[in-house]
Amino acid sequence: MTDQTKEETATVTAGEELGTAVQQADQNVEETTKKLEKMTTSFSIWPPSQRTRDAVIKRLIETLSAKSVLSDRYGAIPSDEADSVARHIEEEAFSAVPASPATDGDDGIEILQAYSKEISKRMLDFVKSRSVESANDGATVDAPAAAGGKDEEESSTVET
Repeated sequence: MTDQTKEETATVTAGEELGTAVQQADQNVEETTKKLEKMTTSFSIWPPSQRTRDAVIKRLIETLSAKSVLSDRYGAIPSDEADSVARHIEEEAFSAVPASPATDGDDGIEILQAYSKEISKRMLDFVKSRSVESANDGATVDAPAAAGGKDEEESSTVET
């Protein structure tokens, strides 16, 4: 082989190696991009996880059955009844709001607020109806609930 042939061979080999290196780099960039796309998660608070929904139910049970402003006004509910009522309230509230955010860029905060308001509304409706039923059945009712004055009724409403 001549020196010129050796140089040409070396140049061709270097060119092939460079081409292979570029292809591998392109392939690595594509793989990395795909991995990043998979890793990139958008933050959305709706729908809530089952764990979150269970925590909401647990808190509802505590609010309905333990000493609270609500139980002081309308009376506490036995734990077993509070459990079934809380599950029913949460399920109805969850079903009452849209299943997904209105827009792709929406993180679900508006739906979560609507869900929270539905729970509060349904819980208040339940304890009020239970209080009225107790009063109609001749059961003992707390004095503030029995008085039912306009000022007291307005103070128990939830602002929306």
